[in-house]
Amino acid sequence: MPEAFVLFKTEPTHEREVYLSLADHEGVAEVHALYGEFDLLARISSPSSKELSHLLMDSFRRIDGVKETQTLIAVEA
Repeated sequence: MPEAFVLFKTEPTHEREVYLSLADHEGVAEVHALYGEFDLLARISSPSSKELSHLLMDSFRRIDGVKETQTLIAVEA
């Protein structure tokens, strides 16, 4: 099952709204609030690479309050 970790920067004061949107999304396995350069970290799971790409390119970038993302694709060692 393809997985990715996505770091989110949010617009000021939108951290909670973005957190709740991510937590309610079926593709998000877990989400965490962070201190530092990024505001949130989400672990994304998907049944296929194509669906993972759709989530990353379309769904998450369209959440109101998301300013920037950085995606780390997990690979098996």
